[in-house]
Amino acid sequence: MLWLKLLLAGCVIAFGVGMGYFAAGKYRSRARFFAQLHDFNERYLTELGYARKPLSVLLKEYTGSGDFQRTLERFSSEHVAQVRLSYLTDAEKKECSDYFSMLGRGDARSQREYFGARRGALGEKKSACEKQAKEKGELYLKLGLLAGLAFVILIV
Repeated sequence: MLWLKLLLAGCVIAFGVGMGYFAAGKYRSRARFFAQLHDFNERYLTELGYARKPLSVLLKEYTGSGDFQRTLERFSSEHVAQVRLSYLTDAEKKECSDYFSMLGRGDARSQREYFGARRGALGEKKSACEKQAKEKGELYLKLGLLAGLAFVILIV
């Protein structure tokens, strides 16, 4: 009978930790999105300065992943600059939509100036989101563990 209680306790704790991991998923997604946006901005600035490939070729060659890649594909196929990701705040959605709406607009010099000015803000946003994802991820895992332990205490 003891082994059954230990098995149940282990399952409950694992479930709590799993729920904590899934609860922190939106913060990890935000961090990945802004990291890829920052990397794309750096690559776009390099392309503007040296290679000067057409935007459509650059968008096809860029190998992102997840929501950022889907956003780029949507932008390249439909030319829709609106970002509709649930884990972004309204201000972040507007900021990203403005960023995508400026892609391919104007001459190379004005593009370099605009996206060069965005470099610092995107770097800060990337580091802030990574820090928040780390903090919130640890917090939710600990809360899930504690909730699982509390439930085990109530059961046993």
